[in-house]
Amino acid sequence: MKIRHLIATAALLATGAAFAQQGVSKNEILLGSIQDLSGPIAGFGKQVRLGMMLAVDEINEQGGVGGRKLKLLVEDSAYDPKKAFLGAQKLVNQDKIFAMVGHIGTAHNMAAMPVQFEKNVVNFFPVTAAREMYEPYHKLKYAFAATYYDQMRTAVPKLVKEKGAKKVCSMYQDDEFGLEVLRGAEAGLKAVNIEIAEKTSYKRGATDFSSQIARLQAANCDFVVMGTLIRETIGGIATARKLGFNPTFIGSSGAYTDLIHKLGGKAMDGFYATHTAQHPYLDEASQPIRFWASKYKTKFNEDPTVFSVYGYTIINAFATAANKAGANLTTDTFVKAMDSTTIPADIFGSPAGTWTATKRLGNDKSRLSQLQEARWKVVSDYIN
Repeated sequence: MKIRHLIATAALLATGAAFAQQGVSKNEILLGSIQDLSGPIAGFGKQVRLGMMLAVDEINEQGGVGGRKLKLLVEDSAYDPKKAFLGAQKLVNQDKIFAMVGHIGTAHNMAAMPVQFEKNVVNFFPVTAAREMYEPYHKLKYAFAATYYDQMRTAVPKLVKEKGAKKVCSMYQDDEFGLEVLRGAEAGLKAVNIEIAEKTSYKRGATDFSSQIARLQAANCDFVVMGTLIRETIGGIATARKLGFNPTFIGSSGAYTDLIHKLGGKAMDGFYATHTAQHPYLDEASQPIRFWASKYKTKFNEDPTVFSVYGYTIINAFATAANKAGANLTTDTFVKAMDSTTIPADIFGSPAGTWTATKRLGNDKSRLSQLQEARWKVVSDYIN
């Protein structure tokens, strides 16, 4: 009996050692995400969450990752960095997630990452294109899309030249997101000896942009870089149209969403935005995108968006690396797998992404679309 008891105890200890990694058990991998589900960009957060849910369900239906099912827990930040910090504490310390995936928002990731890194939890593919998502280097940081800085640095001078613009200006959100858009535009224009003539900012959560637009109009701006998200883009452009002020407006991937034309209507036509993945219209010319979009709508009873695509591709990328890490999935084996991973271009037009032990951003290319007749139309290939 004593020998049998010792053998049983040893087996239990071995099992415990095998699955001592936080968030990983014999049958499950626990993932966490923080989204805005009730704040100013709740439209984005809901779409990211649904895209992730679709991918999780598909992967689990196919047997999971190495025989383990994925389980996704989502906390609501309401687009408040303080709530993101509290959400990270819950997910990391109470729920004990293996990885944070697709966390939305720049300041919000900045608030959460220290909590994660203290417990060796990877910050995987945050839904923000801020440079802080991969700089300064940290082994637990992985970013997937061209930064706001690089998007503007490459796209703005190209479009300024095409439009023959004489006076380039900017309206931006007074935080790290808006500032990154501004800095990228300034860097790109500096390379062609152009300076931004007028700048005006607003506080996160603002709803009235009449003073900012009046200032840009008074400065005779004919080209405006928008460091804006959903309602700020709509509010700013709609105000300009009412005043008869019609410069070229360009925004980043933060404003590349169907909500701009759905909520803003005809007045949004002509607006440009940079992006990587393509918005998945149900009648898209690409058959694979049409098929995917129909599957999404059947499951959730609403049309998918580019943010749905982000959520979907993030989970699939995680699964690729986790499968590569093998049966002994730990933070260290996952990092080792990611550090030699290339994810090919996908059906949504995203370029291939590559990560190494020293390269934490998978892709630095973006392209440009314009709203034409209340629909995003790709107007440039990837800009190097």
